[in-house]
Amino acid sequence: MNVLVTGGAGYVGSIVTGHLLQQKHKVIVVDNLQQGHKEAVLPPAEFVLTDICDTSSLESAFRRFKIDAVMHMAAETVVEYSMTDPKRYFHTNLLGGMNLLNAMLKHGVDRIIYSSTAAVYGEPHGIPIEEDHPETPINSYGESKLMFERILDWYGRAYGLKHISFRYFCAAGATELLGEDHRPETHLIPNVLKAALNEKNAVSVFGTDYPTEDGSCIRDFVHVVDIARAHLVAMEKIDSLNGNIYNLGNGKGYSVLEVIKIAEKVAGVRIPVKSCPRRLGDPAILVASADRAMRELGWKPQFSRPEDIIESAWQWLKGHPDGYKQ
Repeated sequence: MNVLVTGGAGYVGSIVTGHLLQQKHKVIVVDNLQQGHKEAVLPPAEFVLTDICDTSSLESAFRRFKIDAVMHMAAETVVEYSMTDPKRYFHTNLLGGMNLLNAMLKHGVDRIIYSSTAAVYGEPHGIPIEEDHPETPINSYGESKLMFERILDWYGRAYGLKHISFRYFCAAGATELLGEDHRPETHLIPNVLKAALNEKNAVSVFGTDYPTEDGSCIRDFVHVVDIARAHLVAMEKIDSLNGNIYNLGNGKGYSVLEVIKIAEKVAGVRIPVKSCPRRLGDPAILVASADRAMRELGWKPQFSRPEDIIESAWQWLKGHPDGYKQ
């Protein structure tokens, strides 16, 4: 199949692209390189430098390539910034997303796998979180992602668009070739490991007064390879599972301070910690129930131990201390 991957030069998108190539699909990557890196696009994938908000440029990509399916990962994603500049999130995640859907309809492309987020749930009422949990986002990032899920539903009803959405919990880890390189980096595990490489003086822990055992946030970390595997299965089964939404997580949470301790063991060094105030928009606990994905997709995480997830990220970082900008 010819698969268009938006955001395919980014962290998750590049690794999904790599898995598609391994399965002998032809991949066309669309990315504006705001957070992505052209170096992360593995050959023989085709790379198109464009923004999904640029209608004419996006249309050109659809005219140039015969697309069979889309994996949509391009988005504004940093929760902290979504609290102070929501217009960026609604502009890219909604306007850009609708440009993509309209281009798909115009060119007869009727299959899309969508990267959503656990942020659609807001503060959970119970743990683990199932897909039928109330959706009450507490930041504009989660709100924009939830709104686009609903747009997909309406496009499916009206135009026959086939779609599956994945609500990621905390993507983490790396492959031998591809890893996490954001500028600035806001994710916990790469920042912890950068501190282990003495790139940062201390790891900032945002909030030590949450209603958790050690006072820090609890998150469910899922290996990026497991996320990529789920996308390939979804593409194969989209006809029978059309319209479904799935959580992707390991079903077990670890606190920020626990993650730092595990990283210390993996790296073999002490990692200094700096306590900071809570960030707006951060729920105390996010832990997935991925039972539906396991049952209906036949998907199961291969990397459930946080030690293994952190070890893969550590090995990539040691080989790429400056990220992709070597």
